[in-house]
Amino acid sequence: MAAEKGANQSVEKAITVLETFSGGEPMRVSDVAREAGIGQSTASRLLATLEAGGLVERDPQTSLYFLGAELMTLAGIAINQNRVHRVGRQIAQSLAGEIGLGVNIALLRGAELVYLCNFEGPLSPKSHTLMGQRVPLHATSIGKATLIGTNREKRLRLLPELPGFTEATITTHEALDREVALTARRGYAIEVEEFVLGRASTAAPILDRSGKIVAAVSISGPLTAIDLEARGAELGRTVVETADRISSGLGYQGPA
Repeated sequence: MAAEKGANQSVEKAITVLETFSGGEPMRVSDVAREAGIGQSTASRLLATLEAGGLVERDPQTSLYFLGAELMTLAGIAINQNRVHRVGRQIAQSLAGEIGLGVNIALLRGAELVYLCNFEGPLSPKSHTLMGQRVPLHATSIGKATLIGTNREKRLRLLPELPGFTEATITTHEALDREVALTARRGYAIEVEEFVLGRASTAAPILDRSGKIVAAVSISGPLTAIDLEARGAELGRTVVETADRISSGLGYQGPA
């Protein structure tokens, strides 16, 4: 039992070490130890083990560690096994090419969403992929779309704090209550510079066979291209129709 407990603790520490790289920057052993809350010798030993498995890599010149290529293989397998991704990928890609804007699908995980895929149209280019990135529920349209299926009590449990990212971010539950009610009435969520300056988006929830909200799809782009004031209703209808197609592919047949 003692050996099993020790092994479990080692696995937990290794997971914590990997999570310290979520900021996207290479790190020294001392940085990893500080972020993970472990001793430097422990961090060094765990990093060596993870490096041997290809989960992290080390720059021989700077001795900085970064996430390894093996994680890309595992991430690709995990994403391709996901049913929402399998059903929605081609739908999202085709829509991005049709409207010229970004189309994104994200999976609901507790108080966050994790991007499964994103496709950028010519009007909304990006130099990086959103795949795997986490986003908050209260500050993005794709997150707010999933809150349609919650009441205030659940939102307070999920989101005890509402951190601000820009001056436009919703930071009180009273304001979030109003936003969720408005989103539920019109069937889609809207976000303008609440998470990232200069960008806007609209999103709708994706439902599984049982009618549970499991993900969301969004249309996004720079303010210069998306123009929600003029096209908000049109893009809202489009994103709802797209979400409905993906939900149907997951087996959802409408309210019982």
